[in-house]
Amino acid sequence: MKRIGIIAKFHKPEAKTILTELVPWLTARGVEAVLDEETAKLAGIAGGQPKPDLPGLVDLLLVLGGDGTLLSVARLIGTRDVPILGVNLGGLGFLTEVTLEEIYSTLDAVLQGSYEVTHRILLTATVHRQGERIAEYVALNDAVINKGVLARMIELETYIDGQYVTTFRADGLILSTPTGSTAYCLAAGGPIVYPTLRALVVTPICPHTLTLRPIVIPDAAKIEIVQSSTDENTCLTMDGQVGFTLRHRDVIKVGRSDHTITLLKAPGKDYFQILRTKLKWGER
Repeated sequence: MKRIGIIAKFHKPEAKTILTELVPWLTARGVEAVLDEETAKLAGIAGGQPKPDLPGLVDLLLVLGGDGTLLSVARLIGTRDVPILGVNLGGLGFLTEVTLEEIYSTLDAVLQGSYEVTHRILLTATVHRQGERIAEYVALNDAVINKGVLARMIELETYIDGQYVTTFRADGLILSTPTGSTAYCLAAGGPIVYPTLRALVVTPICPHTLTLRPIVIPDAAKIEIVQSSTDENTCLTMDGQVGFTLRHRDVIKVGRSDHTITLLKAPGKDYFQILRTKLKWGER
């Protein structure tokens, strides 16, 4: 790898310290560090690149931050096939699994070609109003339809592969990838799904009927949801970061994207070790 792009969560104080050491460390190993404009400003380096251009300029994207930062970078990549390595600067960090203490040993291994990759599926969600497509989004974790600030349930008429499932009366509905199964989906009572499994999870949020449970479906399934509530405060949110206000009878179509995201795995770590550590399994 000759060019590594770096995107940092710029308001994290640790990021500036790391950057002042990391960029010279990469340069000494014959690797050009390419920073986005905000990260370059944080590091005091001139010549940062516009963030949307970065994936097309590098062989690897190094993300310094938390899972939220990595999720935004995953959406930024779009159809470009560039892998991501996430370094956790605090928080839970299921996706940014490399710790600060491990950053240089991990990068050493990566530069020597000693790493594993996982390919994670993405979701696409489109919003249709009166037969016209008016919005389209991509997410790595989930697409969530939920109510606004008023404590009122919403009604979501749901179809899978053209077959009517039910009309969920709930606070909302989470449509999750396996990657997102340890995020909002897990907090709402959904299952943990192995990240490379070809599946999607449909999880109601606080449903009115307690027998409405999470459903695991094939990732090739097409999900269609009609926003049946007259409440104008209903919103579609992608990865908890991008939102779109829905209207009565809007149709939301969700399915697996044709593209995947490639994540580099730290050497010597496995998924169940990460679960044990992050979820504190076995601790008293």
